[in-house]
Amino acid sequence: QGGAALEHRHGRIFEIEQKLGKLREQRALRRLKRERAGVFQASIVGYTNVGKSTLLNLLTGSGVLSADQYFATLDPTARSLYLGPGRKMLLTDTVGFIDDLPKELVTAFRATLDEMLGSRLLLHLADASHPRVEHQIVAVRRIVADIGLGEVPELLVFNKSDRADGETREQLSSAHPQGLFISAIDGEGIDGLLARLGD
Repeated sequence: QGGAALEHRHGRIFEIEQKLGKLREQRALRRLKRERAGVFQASIVGYTNVGKSTLLNLLTGSGVLSADQYFATLDPTARSLYLGPGRKMLLTDTVGFIDDLPKELVTAFRATLDEMLGSRLLLHLADASHPRVEHQIVAVRRIVADIGLGEVPELLVFNKSDRADGETREQLSSAHPQGLFISAIDGEGIDGLLARLGD
């Protein structure tokens, strides 16, 4: 009986691996079509719980699940973002990272991370109000490098700026002069972000 259960488990693993392989092929084909069509693709990356899905919903008017919990977004979600006449980009929401993300977990999230491979810009969202925001920025950049996207240009955006005090904002602005400050909840700084993305 134990042997039959083990054989069933191995069979199930093989079946899942085959499905994942087909999914990767389909996604690779979609990426190729986007590249041939000249679609500019960007991915929102960031530590878990920084508001990536909230920002995607605000920018694109989509209804992506947005929850105050770890790994609320596991499936990659891509939406079109219109920046003006004849100017459009594809914006992808990705899984939230955590510090010291185990290699096994990176492998498990491969499906969502695969969607980032065609990105020409990483919109790195950070929580301006978090006491360890600098540590989180470093952790995200390390994971981005680990998955082979360290050379992709990054736009650092501090979300939840409405919750950060003036001194914190000043320190972050000094440390990251190219960074933008926004609030995906009340819309602060969104026009500036759209202008930068348009550029």
